[in-house]
Amino acid sequence: MKKRLVLVAAVAAGLALAGCGTAKENTGDGAATVEVTHAMGTTKVPVAPKRVVVLDTDKVDTALTLGVKPVGAARAGELTGWPTYFGAGATDGITEVGVLDEPDLEGIAALKPDLILGSKFRQEKYYAELSKIAPTVFTENVGKTWKANFLLDGKALGKEQQAKDLLAAYEKRAKEVGAAVPNAATLKVSLVRFMPDHIRVYGPESFSGIVLGDAGLGRPERQLLAAKDDKRFDKVSAERLTEVDGDFIFVAAYGAKSAAEQAKITAGPLWATLGAVKAGKTQVVADETWMTGIGITAANKILDDLTTHLK
Repeated sequence: MKKRLVLVAAVAAGLALAGCGTAKENTGDGAATVEVTHAMGTTKVPVAPKRVVVLDTDKVDTALTLGVKPVGAARAGELTGWPTYFGAGATDGITEVGVLDEPDLEGIAALKPDLILGSKFRQEKYYAELSKIAPTVFTENVGKTWKANFLLDGKALGKEQQAKDLLAAYEKRAKEVGAAVPNAATLKVSLVRFMPDHIRVYGPESFSGIVLGDAGLGRPERQLLAAKDDKRFDKVSAERLTEVDGDFIFVAAYGAKSAAEQAKITAGPLWATLGAVKAGKTQVVADETWMTGIGITAANKILDDLTTHLK
């Protein structure tokens, strides 16, 4: 009877560990692993991965922020190279493995990764093939879930507590930055982004919109997207440019083609009629931090810009 009770207790303990999703185990080669629950299920990943491939721009930011240089990364389609805001040498040696919506599976396999970080939103159809190459963890969405994504990816990278601490520090700083802005809550801060074939205004559930919200800054009514299910962004035609106005306008452009369009439109007569333009309250900002960074370091760069320009 005593032996049976010991066996039952051992089984129960094993089930409890499996259920928590954080139990450390050893693989056949002695490497410790941890279970991570994510958008596609539960995956055993190395406790301290060494060769990480990332398949979205937020994960480039996350890995570098947490001190892990990816061996490979997918890039956004209109961009060339890697983010520059981490400083010289930070991205040296990262191999390009396709674009966000079409990762290069052969290129990924050739890098012999021990962890792949991706997004269900972008790469769901590739998950099974990626999982055959290495343990693969997917976040559910992009942009509006950036904080949860940061914590999940941080856990998969073996940097869970560091990720929590950095997020808390960012949120504290965001409040401090907003508190230093005169009339922050009533200030209507407009976010405008030029794309290759259209113009966007960004709402409260976009990455940069969330950062502005964390700082307690007000937004133009048009950019609250109250009637929209998707509150990340909305398109605006060049003929309706007055819709992008605000007390202050931050302007970004996605890639070289978009930057050329931005230069053309902002030099035109309709742009000159905007209240913020007349008041000298516009600022061109880096797309790689405000739009594609989607991580803690990029968010802090946005706070830097707010501190500089909203006085």
